[in-house]
Amino acid sequence: MKIEIFDVEHGACALITADNYSRIMIDCGHNATTGWRPGSYLRSIGVTYLENLVITNYDEDHVSGICDLFDRVTVGWITRNTSVTPDHIRWLKTQDGMGPGIDRLIYELTQNFLPAGSPRATAPHQFSGVAEKYFHHTPQEFQDENNLSLLAKFTCNGTNIMFTGDMERAGWLKMIPTPGFIGALQNIDVFIAPHHGRLSGWCEDLFWYFTPTFTVVSDKSMEHTTQETRDLYAAKTRGGIFNGEAGRKFVTTRSDGDLIITPGTGDYLFGKLAQPFG
Repeated sequence: MKIEIFDVEHGACALITADNYSRIMIDCGHNATTGWRPGSYLRSIGVTYLENLVITNYDEDHVSGICDLFDRVTVGWITRNTSVTPDHIRWLKTQDGMGPGIDRLIYELTQNFLPAGSPRATAPHQFSGVAEKYFHHTPQEFQDENNLSLLAKFTCNGTNIMFTGDMERAGWLKMIPTPGFIGALQNIDVFIAPHHGRLSGWCEDLFWYFTPTFTVVSDKSMEHTTQETRDLYAAKTRGGIFNGEAGRKFVTTRSDGDLIITPGTGDYLFGKLAQPFG
């Protein structure tokens, strides 16, 4: 079991490799500086079939590597907020511009994938040692892509990690009373901060219900004062051992690069990305 969180600058991309070597990719951003791309990475470790692609947000930085991904590997399933239709995604992007990644996503959804998420309308693949839970709002509740983000919780051999897309405070406040959400939130070990650590994603009310061991931000160099949330998250985070350093609470791909989490029975290791698993 391995969870990899890649440095894709101001974007998002992570990969869970289950005990049976099936894989879940969460978002598919790329790194324009280094040239790293998700499909090329999978092929470099001998992977030609990705069982599940999870899209947490309909912004370009979450899917900027999707052309490389679909051109290089076969994707078996897409998990996303299906209350947002492809036509509605296109309408949302009229507000801030359609990028090539979102355009390819819409093409794949309309041409190659059925509404349920699979081109074959079969059940999603099974991931040994991994349990999945998803939460989202609907367009009847919010009309912006950030608060239509998909919240994705994965329990990987006892380690709980939550990917939050670009959810903002209004979306968090409305999500808190959603049945089952607080129960899913309470035992999170690794919390991927929403909106790349921007202040718009900060919601103190969430932390009445849980205290993560680590908060992780996927971003590049500081461009906005609203990214300066380190102290806010650190005050609500327990801290643990990162790369042999005790007491780390706040981790960023900006400063720490590619990351790896190795879940175990009652414990896990967290540090810089090592050799690929499998």
